[in-house]
Amino acid sequence: MECPHLSSSVCIAPDSAKFPNGSPSSWCCSVCRSNKSPWVCLTCSSVHCGRYVNGHAKKHYEDAQIPLTNHKKSEKQEKAEHTVCMDCSSYSTYCYRCDDFVVNDTKLGLVQKVREHLQNLENSSFTADRHRKRKLLENSSLNSKLLKVNGSTTAICATGLRNLGNTCFMNAILQSLSNIEQFCCYFKELPAVELRNGKTAGRRTYHTRSQGDNNVSLVEEFRKTLCALWQGSQTAFSPESLFYVVWKIMPNFRGYQQQDAHEFMRYLLDHLHLELQGGFNGISRSSILQENSTLSASNKCCINGASTVVTAIFGGILQNEVNCLICGTESRKFDPFLDLSLDIPSQFRNKRSKNQENGPTCSLRDCLRSFTDLEELDETELYMCHKCKKKQKSTKKFWIQKLPKVLCLHLKRFHWTAYLRNKVDTYVEFPLRGLDMKCYLLEPENSGPENCLYDLAAVVVHHGSGVGSGHYTAYATHEGRWFHFNDSTVTLTEEDTVVKAKAYILFYVERQAKAGSDKL
Repeated sequence: MECPHLSSSVCIAPDSAKFPNGSPSSWCCSVCRSNKSPWVCLTCSSVHCGRYVNGHAKKHYEDAQIPLTNHKKSEKQEKAEHTVCMDCSSYSTYCYRCDDFVVNDTKLGLVQKVREHLQNLENSSFTADRHRKRKLLENSSLNSKLLKVNGSTTAICATGLRNLGNTCFMNAILQSLSNIEQFCCYFKELPAVELRNGKTAGRRTYHTRSQGDNNVSLVEEFRKTLCALWQGSQTAFSPESLFYVVWKIMPNFRGYQQQDAHEFMRYLLDHLHLELQGGFNGISRSSILQENSTLSASNKCCINGASTVVTAIFGGILQNEVNCLICGTESRKFDPFLDLSLDIPSQFRNKRSKNQENGPTCSLRDCLRSFTDLEELDETELYMCHKCKKKQKSTKKFWIQKLPKVLCLHLKRFHWTAYLRNKVDTYVEFPLRGLDMKCYLLEPENSGPENCLYDLAAVVVHHGSGVGSGHYTAYATHEGRWFHFNDSTVTLTEEDTVVKAKAYILFYVERQAKAGSDKL
């Protein structure tokens, strides 16, 4: 967006000595001292937290407008509106009066000069920090950040993802998918595509909603993001290029308000599936699939056309049985799925923690049983019986006709009341290993015991009270260790911590049968 307020709001010198010391991405809010999502005012160089932390940057702007609304604006006041600020992590510029991100600059190019100055400060701080960490690695005091594996000491190799402005919903899903080995490896092995050339080659761009570049590839940016994770970098990766593509092809996720992580995951998988169907970098989708020998034809589940890695990994098939209660006519249909959305049974909804004593603990098996149990449809869901020639009372039951390689289970924690979308904060107990899905299969006798067992790979957790607020984090296992992914922060954690989490989305990976092993 072309902002008309830059000339009156951008007043600080690019090399202002008023800037705090240290890395700009780690600057602290001058009010609450939080170092999450710092923004610097381009009028006075003060630093405040973003609107999705404690909102002090916006309050700084609002407080500066009070004398302007109560009194006639003087020329001095007109030139100091504290309207424009810059994100200290992504260096994007935002105008509170326009309520949008800014793409233009002042006549003197002050915005770009400030941006370059912040980048230089960040690089200098990173270099100094790298030397400091190198010395610390030689010191035994770093043992708290190291882990002993088979007698040797190794550093945490996971990389965090920067929060670009309430994008924790995206970060949690990306970290979870990056720990599903077969899915992640497929994308990382795809050939790279260079989308920018000519004058823009190698230049960092600052995307906003108003830009019109249509030459984008979700598969390519997703591939780059996955490649950036698990490389041992101590600096969090910024997924801004991927987020820009998300804005371009998924209008529902434009802006910086909180979003539903499950909804984002479904949109992401659907669009990856569609783009892979259309071919990638001149190579047909079918050729790419054939190169990956682990994705056999028997594991493919077609959704909206031909199979891709998305449906080969996450695709399963449900059988939906509906029986007319008047004439007994039975109707069956098969529905492909990428995930299962499970209700939390109402009788468990008062129990909010694992150790709470009032009532039994809800388990994942209770949720699965509720999903597959015979259900009588209510008056609003009457079944159109072809034999009776009218809508009749009926029953419905789901069976799983085919299990996927990765079973994604979504616990329906948000539900609508008359005017609000409330959260079901019930604790649901889930197994880390050996989730047995055999009893939910349509033909369990045709599946071996090993094919129905699943082990947990990742968990997405929503912290807070509502879908439009709160915060998302993820737990995931990598090479036998559990990690907690909280945006740019990644920490090793214990299994006991994982099982206490109030799961929102669970990713279970099919257990691979070992040759010559005993049956479980």
